[in-house]
Amino acid sequence: MSQVHSNLHRNAWSDWWEGTRRTDIWWTLAWFDIVLRYRRSMLGPIWLTLSMGLMIGGMGPLYSSLFGTELSKFFPHLALGIIFWAFFSSVVTDACNAFVGSSNYLKQGYFPISLFVWRSLARNLIQFAHQIVLYIPVAFWAGISLSWTMLLILPAFALLIINAHALGLLLGLVCTRYRDVTQIVTSVMQMLMFLTPVFWLPESLPGRARYVLWNPLAQMLDLLRTPLMGGVAHIHSWLGILVWTAICLTAATVLFSKYRRRVVYWL
Repeated sequence: MSQVHSNLHRNAWSDWWEGTRRTDIWWTLAWFDIVLRYRRSMLGPIWLTLSMGLMIGGMGPLYSSLFGTELSKFFPHLALGIIFWAFFSSVVTDACNAFVGSSNYLKQGYFPISLFVWRSLARNLIQFAHQIVLYIPVAFWAGISLSWTMLLILPAFALLIINAHALGLLLGLVCTRYRDVTQIVTSVMQMLMFLTPVFWLPESLPGRARYVLWNPLAQMLDLLRTPLMGGVAHIHSWLGILVWTAICLTAATVLFSKYRRRVVYWL
């Protein structure tokens, strides 16, 4: 195998960049994943929007009554919480199988492994795009007035993509070597759903229980949801996510540099 195409002769940076720059490949693979999932369906990916809309529409009035909160205040909070949490959960669980699910490609020829992490992330971004549109009618109904603070979602979303890709490399490598970790991650995500303010309001917590807001997913949700509701996220959420990003990038870089060549042998 020539040096140009061999993973063994590339350093970690070159291998990562080779997979990252091939947007034509991983976007196409991601789109085909969606198309194949809804093959022979009349509505296709529109089912993603409809199913999420039914969930939000059914849970909004119910949980608003249970928590004794005004629906116009609670409904946008719940809608964004469910939409973003669905994205978080799907990104994390799919990252565990990024390489295992692409074993047919990796076993047949040289592909930079970062390409398949981008493929998994792109697939989830396509699904997210079908679901976030549901917030538009909710925002109009609730009378949310957006201001310049909405632009804060751009750096927040950039941090989300950086963390998602770093976590994808990290979990992809670990779960390919140790398959039981996938089940552990799935169980942890189910638990974190109830420790993250998806269905409840953070201000309803008593003072001694506010430690649950140190959860990185709760901080990321705050950064993404608050600007879309016309507010500004807490500074501790920015600081917490920046620290978490540094940890994720460091761990992903170390594992990727050391173990990327072993992925094919672990499949």
